[in-house]
Amino acid sequence: MKRQHFSPSASGVGQESCIALIDARFLAWLQGQADGAQDAMRFQLNNVLSGALAHNGLEVAVQRIYWYSDSSDDLVVDGQITRAVQPHSQDGGLSMLRALSADLKRLAERNACEHILIGSDDERLLGLIDDAQLHGLSVHLLADDAVRNMGQLQRDDPGWARLLAQADRRVVLNVQGLREGGHPRHGASSVHAAPALDPEQLREQLNTVINAWWSEEPEDLREELREELQNTRGIPQEVDRQLLLGVRRVLERALSFQEKKLLREMVRDLVLGPQAAQAQPQAEHME
Repeated sequence: MKRQHFSPSASGVGQESCIALIDARFLAWLQGQADGAQDAMRFQLNNVLSGALAHNGLEVAVQRIYWYSDSSDDLVVDGQITRAVQPHSQDGGLSMLRALSADLKRLAERNACEHILIGSDDERLLGLIDDAQLHGLSVHLLADDAVRNMGQLQRDDPGWARLLAQADRRVVLNVQGLREGGHPRHGASSVHAAPALDPEQLREQLNTVINAWWSEEPEDLREELREELQNTRGIPQEVDRQLLLGVRRVLERALSFQEKKLLREMVRDLVLGPQAAQAQPQAEHME
């Protein structure tokens, strides 16, 4: 039987081409899933990314997806190339950074496409993105809803905000579309929105996730976090991502902007103590 080859230009004649570089771990965070729980999603990822780009005013053809993952899933998906990387817990994302950076550099130097879509929140990519743009490429970044309020994001997560500000476009991903696509052989999965919680129930759920995280933190890391929070109004990016992912698993939905703000305030209250956490913003405001 003759194999049917992937043809990205078949439905995108005349469109500029786009190559996507996707960190599987970051995409798992956007989806609110555990790493490696993305097999079904990968079969419709091309369509979802194309739709997200179009929704943000970019009528481009996704020519290819490079998938950086520490999970050996043995999937062969047309239009996708897997790059094996080390688990983030082992090297802090250095393996993924090197692999993605090398691909970005080669694509820019060879003028392989007009657009690059990056799915990663590693701020160490900042200089490489700038270099690719100087080569003439338009570089776009996947983001969550927090990007709709950049002023608040700059206060809560300045590193992530700086990376997003460097992008030509910030592309908010349709997470619902990813979840509903399903595997082509198994049909679409049915996803229902979780019922809304009243404020006290929400706080209780958040508190459960936060306390579980804090109980697993060794004392030396607790002390480092206390020192860091005394000098900033937000919480560290990695802590924020970990807790938001944990809450999504519990609530089966993403948090709203105000709910995220509440989560971060609760973390600061736990780490610093309520009086210290409240006194610091007031002191900064007086300055």
